[in-house]
Amino acid sequence: MHLNCGQIKRCVGILEDYLKGHPSEADLSVIILLADVFMEIDAHNNALQHIEHAQMIYYSGKELPLELMIKAGICHVFLGNIEKAEIHFSALQQENFSIHPEFITKVADAFMSTECFHSALKYYHMLELNVGADNEGEIHVKIAQCYLSLNDRAKAIMFFYKALPMLKDSIDARVALASLILEDAKEDEAISLLSPPKDLDADSLDSNSYMQNPWWLDGKIKLKLCHIYKAKGMLEDFVNTISPLVRESLYVKTLRPKVKKRLTISVLRERISILNVQENDDVFGEVRPLASKSDLLRACRARKLLQKKEEQKAADKAAGIDLPSDYSDDESLLENRVSPLHDFLKDEAHHDLIIDLCKALQSLQRYSEALEIINLTLRLVSDKLPGDREEQLQSLLAQISFNATDPKHGFDYVRSAIQKQPHSIAAWNCYYKITSRLGKSHSKHAKFLRYMRNKHKRCVPPIVISAHQFTMLSHHQDAAREYLEAYKLMPECPLINLCAGTALINLTLGFRLQNKHQCLAQGLAFLYNNLQLTENSQEALYNIARAYHHVGLVSLAASYYEKVLAACEKDYPIPKLLNENSEMENMKPGYCDLRRESAYNLHLIYKNSGAFDLARQVLKNHCTF
Repeated sequence: MHLNCGQIKRCVGILEDYLKGHPSEADLSVIILLADVFMEIDAHNNALQHIEHAQMIYYSGKELPLELMIKAGICHVFLGNIEKAEIHFSALQQENFSIHPEFITKVADAFMSTECFHSALKYYHMLELNVGADNEGEIHVKIAQCYLSLNDRAKAIMFFYKALPMLKDSIDARVALASLILEDAKEDEAISLLSPPKDLDADSLDSNSYMQNPWWLDGKIKLKLCHIYKAKGMLEDFVNTISPLVRESLYVKTLRPKVKKRLTISVLRERISILNVQENDDVFGEVRPLASKSDLLRACRARKLLQKKEEQKAADKAAGIDLPSDYSDDESLLENRVSPLHDFLKDEAHHDLIIDLCKALQSLQRYSEALEIINLTLRLVSDKLPGDREEQLQSLLAQISFNATDPKHGFDYVRSAIQKQPHSIAAWNCYYKITSRLGKSHSKHAKFLRYMRNKHKRCVPPIVISAHQFTMLSHHQDAAREYLEAYKLMPECPLINLCAGTALINLTLGFRLQNKHQCLAQGLAFLYNNLQLTENSQEALYNIARAYHHVGLVSLAASYYEKVLAACEKDYPIPKLLNENSEMENMKPGYCDLRRESAYNLHLIYKNSGAFDLARQVLKNHCTF
């Protein structure tokens, strides 16, 4: 009892007192138990002393019992006295080893624990000769582990294969063998080893009809298999293997254990007491006690449930099943779901696995699954993730949100990003890209934009986005008003000057504007201001030429188109959105050069004026590939 309770000292004291009380003769089982207690707590020296003391006192001039001799030898093994240990084990080798296989197993395990693998193999091979033993598969696994420790991989693989027919459900043996096979670059063989048996039908693979817990559904097997698929570039197999386990593990993390309330028969009878009518001579004998409507409904439900319990109890009694009086099949507690991946989200390897899985899902365009996994992960362990892992997940979340079919996922992400960084231009660029896909009907966009403008009065991006939307709706007067408000806050911004100028020029083309020339002059002033801020860039020259062309001042437009043709613009990197991967390598050289566009527009001017030769010459010089 003391031993089972972990009170080792108390247990040792009782056993030693017993031996002291029997100086001439003692029970062998007591000596063995005392030695076992000391060996269990790694006090092999104390165990050996008691065995030697027993030999002197109780077995003087006699041969020590075989079990005590083996235990003494094991103590010598752990104490490093291998030669003395072999002397004790010689008695075991002289007898028929099939009679005492448990002793040989303990000896071999002791040698293996002390990393004396050659000696361990000698005794394990003795056990191997005992054909038909119950633990034959385990012996082969231990032999394989010894050979593996001795760097003899070929024999280790051979004995692992010998063990598998007898240990079909051994997860560790399969994983260890698969690791050895992978070192020989035999990925297909490892996949076959970790895959479900081929003789099973498809319905049995994902169900418990074949066995309670099939080995091929174990988390270790799935993890090993998914790493092989990933190394081979088999993304779809990688995702199909590990995605269900990751999603289930994340879901289990979000659950809270719930317990169903038990309703005993006594509680049910108490509830239906208000429905019982007592017959007596009183005129009010048929009147039920006063009760609320909810109490009456609860009493009716209790009566039905009690009737069901009594019928079930009668059926069980007729079948000879003895059950408690308050037994009911609906009183069972809800089982807690266990995560299929052990210590999930606590290990950095799991963090890397989630990132690899989300990247694979992104490559396979399974965006909704990737978003679900990322959002759950960030919600559960965002405060425990290393900084670089969290950044990678945030980056993946941004990329997937932008590419997802439903842009609402991206809207939720960029909205939270903007709330964290309200003055980040990259974040607002992401927001504008997403809202452009949402269309006009998304109510959250207008509310959020209004909220940010009220909260951050001097924040320019939401003002510019509002102006852009007015421009897309051809509300140029409203757009010009918003652009001018942004201009007050950032007068040196080339983009705002460009947008304000184009809005005013578009406004001049309306029919109801009276001071068109003044509005046109103001618009051109903003465009020339943009030209000055960009230091006479090719793009600014093209915008002025296009503005003149748009309002019909073709002679001025032609002069500026010619200036664009004379200028040479180098390529600039395209601005990256927040957490977006740039694809500059796919861009052809000259993507920032506007000479072809200018040449085409200039040829239109020449063509409309009747100068066909000039028009052809411009196209030939600048638009010929």
